[in-house]
Amino acid sequence: MKRNGYLALCFVMCFTIFSPLAIAKEKAGQQKGDNHFAPLASSAVMIEADTGTVLYEKNANEKMPPASITKVMTMLLIMEAVERGELKFTDKVRTSERAASMGGSQIFLQPGEEMTVEDMLKGIAIASGNDASVAMAEHLAGTEESFVARMNERAQQLGMKNSHFVNSNGLPAANHYSSAADIAIVSRELLKHEGITKFTGTYQDYLRKDSESPFWLVNTNKLVRFYEGVDGLKTGYTGEAKYCLTATAKRNNMRVIAVVMGEPDVKTRNNEVSTLFNYAFTHFQVLPMYKKGESVRAIVVDKGQKPQINAVTPHAVSLLMKKGESADTFQKEIVINETVSAPIAKNQVIGHIFIRTKDGKEVNRIDLFPEDQVDKANMWEILKRATKSVLISY
Repeated sequence: MKRNGYLALCFVMCFTIFSPLAIAKEKAGQQKGDNHFAPLASSAVMIEADTGTVLYEKNANEKMPPASITKVMTMLLIMEAVERGELKFTDKVRTSERAASMGGSQIFLQPGEEMTVEDMLKGIAIASGNDASVAMAEHLAGTEESFVARMNERAQQLGMKNSHFVNSNGLPAANHYSSAADIAIVSRELLKHEGITKFTGTYQDYLRKDSESPFWLVNTNKLVRFYEGVDGLKTGYTGEAKYCLTATAKRNNMRVIAVVMGEPDVKTRNNEVSTLFNYAFTHFQVLPMYKKGESVRAIVVDKGQKPQINAVTPHAVSLLMKKGESADTFQKEIVINETVSAPIAKNQVIGHIFIRTKDGKEVNRIDLFPEDQVDKANMWEILKRATKSVLISY
């Protein structure tokens, strides 16, 4: 049916599913008087990664010092630069004196030492290298200060309302804060870059392996080794922040993100995150709908170098189901521009998928993007296409 220049295709589907919105409300309501999943954490949140549904929360929006889980934002900006082609994993990064001077957890970079982006990212993701974080920040933005401005700008774009960054590594600083909910948001965004778990999910590796002074990396996130399905993301600790962790685990196509902040010790931190994961994997499952980059529909391009383009999903799309629930009816509606005029940018939204409950409540909305950018055709190409169309009509 046509509606406001859109072509809407509606499908009614039956799934054994529990409304994610209802889950969020149910769990949030329970936490007012029952914090048994993470009793010793100052704040915590757990979400299902594909839908963003909140499965558990405790003081999730409280501003707190994030320590090294700050580096999730640093890694996100690195991965986005790689995806845009501004950075390659093989690029060499030179260490400044300032970067080499960072204390705390580090990979002991020397002033003037060069490492590839890949090795720097290993140092950040596995060993929580404060020096590597600053080296990458300076490489990408010229100065750490400029990089931090990008961090805060990206936080605003992502809707991280309770975050403000002062540095790239999470070392103690005035006015440097985040919240469990915001860390879950940026963690979810980072996981859209599927290659990141190659780094965050590695338990041990080496830097300078073929040199006279190899450096052994052991992941600060021990759940990578000891909890089935965990492949990230980032630990954190300072005296003020106490023990923090944003962790992710995937089982049976369902990925969950759990964030805890202000834990008293490592053992408690790991135990409470494990308890959260156990709850999620015991009570919920997902039904995959679309893969990342899957074509949903082809649309006509007006005056473009290409006559049509595929509208694709930016990430995997799933429906969250509560185990043991009876079948419910959900409506999937695909709303896509009937015609889009060139030029079309690759990050331009050209349609949506809406998932609603049978009573019309929106469960999920997924923006659709063009598979590739489409430049505007020149006048000769447009004229040739129009002439061909006229001849065919005869």
